[in-house]
Amino acid sequence: MRLVVLPSFVLLCCALPAPAQELDVRLAPLRTSTARGDEVLVRVTLRNTGAAPRFLLSWQAPLGEITTPLFEVLRDGQPVRYLGMLAKRPAPGPDDYLRIEPGATLSATVELSALYEMHVTGTYRVRYRSAGPGLLAGAPDGTGAMQPQAGSLASNPIEIWVEGRLPRGSLAPPGLAAGAADPAFPRCSNAQQEQLGAAVDAGRAMARDAQRYLDEGTGTGAGTGAGTGAGTGGATASGYGPRYATWFGAPDAERVAAVRAKLGAIRDAFENRPVAIDCGCKEKYFAYVYPAQPYTVYVCKAFWSAPLTGTDSRGGTLLHELSHFNVVAGTDDHVYGKTGAVELARSDPARAVRNADSYEYFGENAPPQR
Repeated sequence: MRLVVLPSFVLLCCALPAPAQELDVRLAPLRTSTARGDEVLVRVTLRNTGAAPRFLLSWQAPLGEITTPLFEVLRDGQPVRYLGMLAKRPAPGPDDYLRIEPGATLSATVELSALYEMHVTGTYRVRYRSAGPGLLAGAPDGTGAMQPQAGSLASNPIEIWVEGRLPRGSLAPPGLAAGAADPAFPRCSNAQQEQLGAAVDAGRAMARDAQRYLDEGTGTGAGTGAGTGAGTGGATASGYGPRYATWFGAPDAERVAAVRAKLGAIRDAFENRPVAIDCGCKEKYFAYVYPAQPYTVYVCKAFWSAPLTGTDSRGGTLLHELSHFNVVAGTDDHVYGKTGAVELARSDPARAVRNADSYEYFGENAPPQR
């Protein structure tokens, strides 16, 4: 969300109570029609039309991070679900109110598709709407305490045509594409959902190709095979080439069996488990999971700048993270990066079999090895 303040406003100081109607809220779509994968952006403008400062509860102002359902969103006349944050807060104090000077205008752009269920094609009717006993406040008294007041605010309604991932009239759960094995995408915009769908396909293809290599003793390059099923036959341990040895060391029947089992579980997670990919992380790393809480993957800043396939890719990152779940492969992060993973395979292949990056690089297979 981008925030513009025209003119500047300051935090609380002395002023008289004011009626809600002197705060005018206007909503405007940046585009009235969006294609599949476009963000759904609206411009919110809040203006004090009165002659005195006005005080508005900060988390009810649609100007920063949205932490409560501030918008009424209907698709083809039916309400859609809010998917964003809900926080328990203490009673508001003086620091929780914005002071808006007479004539001041506050403006922000809000992306709605990460906050509301907008992945289904249709006409969406949107307006800002908020009400409550402490929505507004009078000026602080002599002790600095606020004087909470009941009030309500509502904007004009707008309509936006959204071309979603699902056809008009679909009733699938939030974030799901056609097919029960496709992941949910909480806190992800429509644009991010499109990128994640491609990343899931890439990671799934890597897992299939890696498993086929183990079953057949050959590889075709990351992400090119359709897969043949888990299987228990195929090449003997001694028949594997440099692709296996680079990431897991000298072939050993027991370790090969462990790698095959773990890759089979990773593929199963991609294809059959209720995977959710959460876009709320703002940290600099690629992604993270909680191993005991399957099957949610949190993708972070480095993920979005990674290539779709190849070394340290989006698809490979998802393979890496799914391997961490205790109910999948139970891997650890013994080493990071190609150099460390190659050395681990040489010096301690038993640990390489339990290292997440080793499975990622084996699946990415870049540059291709056999």
